[in-house]
Amino acid sequence: MPIGLAVAGANRNDFKIARETIESIAVERPDPTAETPQGMCLDKGYDYDEVRDLLEEFGFTAHIRARGDEAQALKQEAGFKARRWVVERTHSWMNRFRRVLIRWDKKACNYKGFCIWCVPISRTDKLAYWDRL
Repeated sequence: MPIGLAVAGANRNDFKIARETIESIAVERPDPTAETPQGMCLDKGYDYDEVRDLLEEFGFTAHIRARGDEAQALKQEAGFKARRWVVERTHSWMNRFRRVLIRWDKKACNYKGFCIWCVPISRTDKLAYWDRL
């Protein structure tokens, strides 16, 4: 489940809205400690020192797939399957809604509201699937 959401143009680099995304976290977080660190999984678009410093500032342990890691692993191991990261999986869920995939809304607040709405709806479908088994 995504914990924060920031809306920006498609031509904007991911790491430039990292602070806005982290600050948009709606759930009250417990303070991270050495015994219970809090991780943040991010995709390759966030593989910058600025983002790592930002995560450290907010008390997160960074789990960022470095650029080129998967390609290198594919060359070294014949049966290696690329790991689908949480961010990419969530984008895939959200892209099943045409209104999110093709942004029709002119106002960012309308688009953001629909993005927030579509995540629990997409998860409800999964729960219904597991309930049938």
